[in-house]
Amino acid sequence: MEGTQPLVSVIIPAWNEEGRMSASLRRVAAFVQDQSYPIEVIVVDDGSEDATPAIVEGFAQKHPFINLIRNPHGRKGAAVRAGIARGQGQYLVICDTDLSVPIEELPKFLPPALDDYDVAIASREVEGAKRVNEPYYRHMMGRVYNLLVRLLIVPGIQDTQCGFKVLRHEVARDVFPHQTIDGWGFDVEMLFIAQRLGYRIVEVPVVWYYGAESKVSPIKDTLRMVRDLLQVRRNARLGLYDHKE
Repeated sequence: MEGTQPLVSVIIPAWNEEGRMSASLRRVAAFVQDQSYPIEVIVVDDGSEDATPAIVEGFAQKHPFINLIRNPHGRKGAAVRAGIARGQGQYLVICDTDLSVPIEELPKFLPPALDDYDVAIASREVEGAKRVNEPYYRHMMGRVYNLLVRLLIVPGIQDTQCGFKVLRHEVARDVFPHQTIDGWGFDVEMLFIAQRLGYRIVEVPVVWYYGAESKVSPIKDTLRMVRDLLQVRRNARLGLYDHKE
């Protein structure tokens, strides 16, 4: 309804996604139209050099709940921050374009299924989760990285890298202004800040589909993410995540 705060804002960062965007937005739009509560969809284009923005604009003309933001010179973390800043929903959802966690999993993160949390993250590791078609080597690399995350940054969380996360509106407004990392490590930094500020983080089991067209480079991006972990630790020592009076 016009003028009504949406229950959910779905934020989709995108870069050169013309091959997947149409199918993903068709699926998201069908899901939104099937729900009884209001949802807005915010696609943040991260400086695409292909037809991604035009595809999103075409969907936005047909579906007023779809919006396009242009974020021309950022990376994934910067794109997510831009979407969070625009989102009006009571719950702000970060969702990858490839829908590796299907949008149909969203009700698991909302009342009445789930309510008593500040940040809820999709997990491929907790009981009830299911991985589909993931190569063994990718799983093992992810587990090694998560071990580093738990040792260095965010203890107690089994899966920080699954690309589907939900924050209460007021929590997101408190956490994201402290963020500094634009790359793949942005979500670990987000969870570190949320934990540091005393917010309750829960892991929600999901069905997750491995995408052969993933843009993550197993070696190069893992090294970058490890570098980001060390940056988070440096930032914490410098007091960059502390509340300023």
